[in-house]
Amino acid sequence: MNIKVLGSSSKGNCYVVSDGTTRLLLDCGLKAKEILAGIDFQPQFVKGCLVTHSHGDHVKSADKLSQLYGVRVYASRGCIEAAEITCACAVKAFEEFTVGSFRVLPFDIQHDAPEPLGFLLKSVVTGEKLLYFTDTYYLKYRFNGVTHILCEANYDIDILNENVNGGNVPKCLAERVISSHMSIEHLEQFLKACDLSRLRAVYLCHLSDSNSNAADFRERIQRLTGAEVIVC
Repeated sequence: MNIKVLGSSSKGNCYVVSDGTTRLLLDCGLKAKEILAGIDFQPQFVKGCLVTHSHGDHVKSADKLSQLYGVRVYASRGCIEAAEITCACAVKAFEEFTVGSFRVLPFDIQHDAPEPLGFLLKSVVTGEKLLYFTDTYYLKYRFNGVTHILCEANYDIDILNENVNGGNVPKCLAERVISSHMSIEHLEQFLKACDLSRLRAVYLCHLSDSNSNAADFRERIQRLTGAEVIVC
């Protein structure tokens, strides 16, 4: 499983995933020209784009990808309507579908957007499983046999509190962060509850510029999982 990071921040999120047979995009929150450059200007080889939710930093180029370049977009009905995507395939939580050599299982997550989703992808070619979730403060499901995880680790609660107390982060903004994004502490709790026996790599994405510590996050997740940890 190859994972390429095109963007991972509030400015735009987009990832390219390939099992050697099928190429997919996970979210499309960058400008179309940036995404095209990241896929070597070969959109004809991208079989689909899985969109987690309707916020612009995840869905910005959905219409251009589908209408101009023929990339099929998959998202929840709530996301399609809120983002006003004119050409997309509506998918539902826990209704599996197939894109090329990937079996994709959407699942519901917790965020301040209509019907946000995470995705579990299994390659029928390699047998590898990728779990992708972002922009959620909590995951109520547990996943077994996952080989790769691409997930949000947005903030450290202690750093966030220090920034609030120091006047660097407004309290109202901190409350929104806590109610809509994954902390490193909650991520650790989630991982402890999962079967990590096949886990090879964890990609930490969507880190806050001011409320996170990339080196500390990497060390903590590496120590917990024993897997390779890449900070996006």
